[in-house]
Amino acid sequence: MIKTTRLLAFALAATFVSLSSLPVSAAEKLQSLRGADINTSETESEAFRREKDRAPIPRDFVQQPPLIPHTVQGYSITANFNKCMDCHSWTRYKETGATKVSLTHFKTRDGQELSNISPRRYFCLQCHVPQTDAKPLVANNYRRADGLK
Repeated sequence: MIKTTRLLAFALAATFVSLSSLPVSAAEKLQSLRGADINTSETESEAFRREKDRAPIPRDFVQQPPLIPHTVQGYSITANFNKCMDCHSWTRYKETGATKVSLTHFKTRDGQELSNISPRRYFCLQCHVPQTDAKPLVANNYRRADGLK
């Protein structure tokens, strides 16, 4: 056992030494999928989160969760507080003009109806994301679902 551990440690050390001797120029040639140099800071990637409120983008497939048509920067969703419910709860949606949370969010996995949001649907940003008109990272031939055309 001790012999195996020593051999493993020696192999790891040898691998580390060999990798550390690679030329740095190989890393300098790498680019992101959008073509940017990977060594530069990409502050513009946060820009889509600061877009102003706008009309929702139509859904592309039947069970697609709706996209969020406003910024969520600074929103807090913890086990004790969900900022989204300030506007989207059934008690506040009329007052705020927001879309109310779907009835499906009040059901357990077994179909039992709850009086509050189901724990598996509580963290909104797991399924709902801010909408943006970002260009695709890779070429594709995606088409909307036939029933939504």
